Formats: sequence, structure tokens, C-alpha cells
Amino acid sequence: MARSEMALPDRPAERHRQVAGLFTERVCATRSWDAPSPVAGWDARDVVRHLTEWLPAFLSSGAGLDLPRGPSVDEDPVAAWQVHCDGVQAVLDDPGTAHRELANPHIGRLPLDTAIDQFYTADVFMHTWDLSRATGQDDRLDPDFCAQLLGGMEQMEQAIRASGQFGPRVEVPAGADTQTRLLGFIGRDPFWSGR
Repeated sequence: MARSEMALPDRPAERHRQVAGLFTERVCATRSWDAPSPVAGWDARDVVRHLTEWLPAFLSSGAGLDLPRGPSVDEDPVAAWQVHCDGVQAVLDDPGTAHRELANPHIGRLPLDTAIDQFYTADVFMHTWDLSRATGQDDRLDPDFCAQLLGGMEQMEQAIRASGQFGPRVEVPAGADTQTRLLGFIGRDPFWSGR
């Protein structure tokens, strides 16, 4: 797939459909769930575990929403991801979501679809690289969305570092492309090979 064909839509429901769809392709093509990932201490299964475990609590406490639960990631990571992904997409596709808010002590009140887009879909996007790199799949990300995320996060770097959500910045070569710079910013070694 050429990078120019990867442009992501701006609407939260459509962006999630595309970002999660690519992650789903990577999940379905994974052959070794025990393969180490670029996230220290995580294997491929843990990347899926992370994405399926934090959002349900975020939505339940902040918006009173309960996502459907599939099998555990240990039991069946593909089915666990698919049930979770379909549940998130159903929330974003629901016309009633446009009138709902999510409240959180750290971020205040946001429209529900905006909160999912900014915090969760962006997380899926970045973890797509982790799973792809762990499992030897195509790890290219949409360059425009990489630039958008990097630009936003650089403005909040102090708060991001203090949150403990990201590792220390990894220095990358001068003139590196946007994906490489984003990965370095979030604490990934863009040249990680699992060896």
C-alpha cells in the first residue's frame, strides 16, 4: 500500500474504522503471540491486551458505557480484539453518541467521540507499529496522522512525560521522517528489530 493511499479521515467513527481495521489485519496475520514487542516487557499478546483492557474502564467510569467482553486475550487474542473493536465501532456509529460526553478528572469533559478519537484511536494507531514490528509485518503508518499526533504531543511534552504513559524520548537522526520522529518521541526505538 502506497503511503498516499493511507490518508485517514477526520471523523472519529471513520478514522477508528480505518485505524482499527489496519490493526485487525495485523492481529489476524500474527503467527506468534509470544514474539517480543518494542514495548519493554511486552510480547505481541500484551499489545492487544493493553488496547482491550484500558478503554472499557475509561468508558465505564467516564460515560457509563459498558463495552461487550469477548474471550480473554490469553485464551484467544484474535477474538478478544474483534469483540472489543466491534464494540468500540458500534459506540462511534451510534447516532446517540453525538450527544454524549465523557468526564474524566484528568481531561475534564469532552464529547464522547472526541475522547475516544484523541485517546484511544490514537493509541491503536501507535500500537499498530508495535504489533507490526513485533510480528514482522508492514509497519508503515499514515504520515499525515503521524505529523498531527506528533505536533499535538510536542506541545504537551511535559505533561506527557509526567503521566508515565510514554518512555523517555529516543533520539533519532536529523532529517528523520515523521513516523520515525513520532516513534522516538513516544519512547520507541524506531530501529528496534527484536534482537
